[in-house]
Amino acid sequence: MTVRFVDLFAGVGGFRLAFENAAQKAGSRVSCVLSSEIDKAAQETYRLNFGEVPAGDIREVLEPPQHDLLFAGFPCQPFSAAGKKRGFSDTRGTLFWEIERILKHSKPRAFVLENVRGLLTNDGGRTIEVILKHLSDLGYQTETLLLNASNYGVPQNRLRLFIVGAFGRQPDLGLQSSTGAADTHSFKKSAQSTLWDTSAPTVASILEKSPSDDFLCSPSFSKKVLRAVGGDFSKLHGVRLIDYRGGNSLHSWDLGVKGSCTKRERLFMTTLIQNRRRKIFGTHQDGKKLTLQEIETFWEGGDAQTVIGSLERKGYLKSHEGRYDPVCGNMSFEVFKFLDPASISITLTSSDCQRLGIAEEDRIRRVTVRECARLMGYPDSFSPHPQNAKAYRQFGNSVAVPVVQRICERMFETGLIQSAATHPQAAGL
Repeated sequence: MTVRFVDLFAGVGGFRLAFENAAQKAGSRVSCVLSSEIDKAAQETYRLNFGEVPAGDIREVLEPPQHDLLFAGFPCQPFSAAGKKRGFSDTRGTLFWEIERILKHSKPRAFVLENVRGLLTNDGGRTIEVILKHLSDLGYQTETLLLNASNYGVPQNRLRLFIVGAFGRQPDLGLQSSTGAADTHSFKKSAQSTLWDTSAPTVASILEKSPSDDFLCSPSFSKKVLRAVGGDFSKLHGVRLIDYRGGNSLHSWDLGVKGSCTKRERLFMTTLIQNRRRKIFGTHQDGKKLTLQEIETFWEGGDAQTVIGSLERKGYLKSHEGRYDPVCGNMSFEVFKFLDPASISITLTSSDCQRLGIAEEDRIRRVTVRECARLMGYPDSFSPHPQNAKAYRQFGNSVAVPVVQRICERMFETGLIQSAATHPQAAGL
């Protein structure tokens, strides 16, 4: 028999690709009886790869066909740390009710839902409680899993929540929730211990050998960045361009955005950024305005007033009633983060994919569309949208294919996915 499935909020088809791969491995026949995606550009990419144009707004799909399995990566903005966390008070959050409507109508054997980690804590945990209660009322038992793509062969720190449901039975896939490495630095540290799989892929494994020159950074930007690191390309690995954080970062004063700074002035600004967050100066999360006397408690050399005066004139510092505050510049550069080839990527997002960079031997460039696809676990046979800007956005919104594939493989292996002959309606459930 053929397993029928629906692909809701389909994006470019990451769920479908993962499931079809798992089904092929399991020797099972599958058929997508409904795909739905409201974004026109994503529909175009879906058609390129699966030969069909998904239906549009899921709210207009009034009579979904009968199916055995439902996939839905429903909109995450209402629950994301990057959003306003309004949950069900946000109209987009109510799209979960469309999933509920379709489950109630068709009663598929099982489903897999995907969302951001923030869904667990949204509204003090009440949002996820509401979701699980409504699924239970429909007859579904659920298993929630926090899975990081970096644990499934994808060199990206991408932590997502998966809700696996089964009609009339408790799903137990045997997968362990794991937040994985918290960041790229943690990954490298863990990779050096015996507790970590040292064969785990890194960013280096997804880089194209001969990327197009179209992805090269502009000469002016490259010059600024390389000057800031003394011409040493390796010092760019893992560096973020940001003004209000220290650590492995480059700042507007390092790049000379408002005028060239001396080594001493650059050191002062970086030291100020690091120290202004200390609790002894107050509790403001992003740092405090400090007096000269406070600054002199951590700045040695006796030249604080001279350095401050020079930085004020250049526009990197401002004062208000005797308190000094960095002027954070507009860091809308071609690259906001350089990936470390020896580690994993930060989480890809739809807005920032095209501003990830890589430093190679004698040049710096942006990560290519194909490399972004690989960072999401898509094979090179997958066709991205012909317009790069749209392709970047789509991959940033996608699921990590190998993670979903492993979930689906376990669903086959545990008997959670069965043919239409064992559909709950046929079994009288």
